[in-house]
Amino acid sequence: MRVALGVLWLLALRPPPQAWSSCPPRCSCSLQVLGEGGMARTVLCNDPDMILPPAAVPPDTRRLRLERTAMRRVPAAAFAALRRLEQLWLPHNALRRLGARPLRGLGRLRELRLPGNRLAAFPWAALGDAPRLRLLDLQANRLAAVPPGAARFLRALAFLDLSSNRLLRLPPALLAAWGPRPAAHPPPGRPGLVLGLQDNPWVCDCRLHELVHFLDGEAPHLALIEAGLRCAGPGGLAGMAFSQLQLRRCQGPELQPAVASVRSPLGSTVLLRCGATGVPEPQMSWRRVSGRPLNGTVHQQVSRDGTSWALLGLPAVSHLDAGDYVCQASNFLGASETLTSLVIAEPQASTEHSGSPGVPRARTGKGPGAAVYNRLVARRAPPTPGPAGPSTEEVGPTGPQEARTVMALKVVGDTRQSVTLVWKAPRAGGVALSVLYAALGQRAMRRVAVPPGRTRVTLRGLVPETKYVACVCAWGLAPRKEQCVVFSPDEVAGAEATQRLINAVVASVAAVIALPLTLLVGCGALRRRCRRGSAQAPSTYLSLDALSLGLGEDSGARPQPSLSEANGLLSIRAGSSLDSAPGGASGGGWAGEYLC
Repeated sequence: MRVALGVLWLLALRPPPQAWSSCPPRCSCSLQVLGEGGMARTVLCNDPDMILPPAAVPPDTRRLRLERTAMRRVPAAAFAALRRLEQLWLPHNALRRLGARPLRGLGRLRELRLPGNRLAAFPWAALGDAPRLRLLDLQANRLAAVPPGAARFLRALAFLDLSSNRLLRLPPALLAAWGPRPAAHPPPGRPGLVLGLQDNPWVCDCRLHELVHFLDGEAPHLALIEAGLRCAGPGGLAGMAFSQLQLRRCQGPELQPAVASVRSPLGSTVLLRCGATGVPEPQMSWRRVSGRPLNGTVHQQVSRDGTSWALLGLPAVSHLDAGDYVCQASNFLGASETLTSLVIAEPQASTEHSGSPGVPRARTGKGPGAAVYNRLVARRAPPTPGPAGPSTEEVGPTGPQEARTVMALKVVGDTRQSVTLVWKAPRAGGVALSVLYAALGQRAMRRVAVPPGRTRVTLRGLVPETKYVACVCAWGLAPRKEQCVVFSPDEVAGAEATQRLINAVVASVAAVIALPLTLLVGCGALRRRCRRGSAQAPSTYLSLDALSLGLGEDSGARPQPSLSEANGLLSIRAGSSLDSAPGGASGGGWAGEYLC
């Protein structure tokens, strides 16, 4: 009787034949008897040619294993009918993307295994539809980061494997979620969380400080799958174990007190400094408030106390460099800024001349036009006596001023930031001169004292592409129109370069044209001279021979030539007498003159 009842009980538990026939093609199905008397269906599919999950999975399946297939994605409704699914294993497939919709409705899911895939991202928010999830295996994927928002979905996990991914660091919120759990009381000797973090390229900077201390005794309920985590960077810490690290906490940049204003003379070199501390080392930079580009270079260095310094070097500053400069120190925690103002002082006189320290600067009117510069200068020029100390009669507006008039004032271009003024003052005598110059439209004119007798002066520290007015006059007198000139440094320099080029070309062309003509004329003249010499030589020699014969015979036999006739013969061709023999000296006193 008992045997019959047992057989009937087994037949009652046996599923109907159509249930066995519902197994998906290319898959294997099995049943497992549970302790409560129920049945658990397991579906295993490992066909390497399968590219999508099977569509005919029985709805009462509790374990689904799709492994070592060619699946690259999971459709949204792939597991929608599997309301009883407790274990979903998708290991060693070709999954590149997994959305949140395939995991919706799996309220009984306890295990989710996805090792050995190619996932670069994971739908962490989808775990909110699986409140019973205790195991998550993401080993050997391509995850580069875990977002801070994922922490609230991982609090109830007992097993999490993130090993063999591309993680550089973990967010502090996740470490807080893994903190001590007073409500949970795991059995003695059994940890509350098993964690796999090995084989990731950890960057051991200050952002890893919390994780290192978390694993170093702050979480006794936590056990690592593999201990001895090591750094992958930076270069000096590569290969070092976490237990040997001495990392500092991250700190935002803090700027050192800096000078609020810097005053520098025109044309000098300025060095602006800015220091800051922070962890990690802050990146330093300089910029202008006006948005103009920096006219210099920025160098960054670190002092022994760990302070980062940014040095801005500005060579040969001009008025364009004046203004406000901002130094910024930044790291991933934020940025800090400080403001420094650069003030350009009045230019110093060149080595050829120097201004009088006690002389106030002349001022011009407000008009920017070049047409009124002479009237403004004449009105505003200060009547201060110069260093030479001229008397009132010497600098008066009458005759003496006319005698010291500066004439032929011109501008010679040197560079784009300097010019040379050249003039003539033939009747200036020992009177000192002044050079007044300023940019058109500026109120203040700059004064340069010129020693007596000097007729040129160099103005440096000028701004390119700017119109200037310059006047040269006797010290203490108002300049006149012909004593002033309007110029632009770059235009004058360009004109000088062009003129030099034109002069060189003209000289070259003249040499090419004149040289053949000179050779032709010279050769013609030499040829004519040679022909004339050959025609006159016989008569000259005959005359000299006749003259020499007459000297040796009796003076009464032949008529003796006169002194004027001999001189005429020599004057016809003086060089031809060098080939004739000299005559005797007994004929008279005049015969010795022909020996030359």
